[in-house]
Amino acid sequence: MSTASAAAPRTGSVLADLLPSPKLSASLEQGGAPTRIKDIALVVGGAALTGLAAQIAVPVPGSPVPVTGQTFAALLVGAGLGAGRGFLSLALYALVGMAGMPWFANGTSGAGGASFGYVLGMMLASTVVGALARRGADRSVLGTAGTMVLGSAIIYAVGVPYLAASTGMSLTAAVAAGLTPFLLGDALKAALAMGLLPAAWKLAGRRG
Repeated sequence: MSTASAAAPRTGSVLADLLPSPKLSASLEQGGAPTRIKDIALVVGGAALTGLAAQIAVPVPGSPVPVTGQTFAALLVGAGLGAGRGFLSLALYALVGMAGMPWFANGTSGAGGASFGYVLGMMLASTVVGALARRGADRSVLGTAGTMVLGSAIIYAVGVPYLAASTGMSLTAAVAAGLTPFLLGDALKAALAMGLLPAAWKLAGRRG
C-alpha cells in the first residue's frame, strides 16, 4: 500500500490516525510497537496541550472560575485523538495535576478546588467528542458546531454542580457564576473549531 493511500482520510478515522507511526528497527516493529509509541506520544501531547492552554486564564468578577483555554483544548484533543486516546489524555492531565503539577488554571494543582469539576467534565466530554469525531462529526461545519456544543454542555453538567457542592452555592448561583459568564467565549471557541477541524480534514484529503 502506498504512503498516499495509507494517509488518505477514511470513514471511522480521526485526525491523529493520519499521522505516521515512528520508524523502528525490524526487531522492535513486532507486536505493534510503533503504534503503541505513537499512541503514548499523542496521549502525553494531548495532556500537555491542555495544561498549556489552562495557563491562558482571565479572571471573571464574582466567580472562582476563570475563563481559560483548557476547555477548548480538551475538546480539540477529543476530536483529534478519538475517544480512547482523548480520555487517556485528559485522565493523565487530571492525575498529574492532582499529584502536584501546577498546570490547572492559573498554575494551580491538586483536587478539590472549586473548578476541579470542570476537569472531570473534560474527561467525559473528550470521550464523547472523540466518539462523535470517529463517526465523522468533525468533518463539516455544522457537525463540528453540534459536537462542540455537546462537549461544552457535558463539561458544565459536571462542573457547575461540583462548583455548587464545593463552595456551598445554590445551584442557581453556581449557574450564574460558573456557566453564564462563559457562554460568549464558548460560542467563539466553537466558531474557531468550526473553521479549524473541517479545514484540517480538507487539507488531509488533498494530501491523500
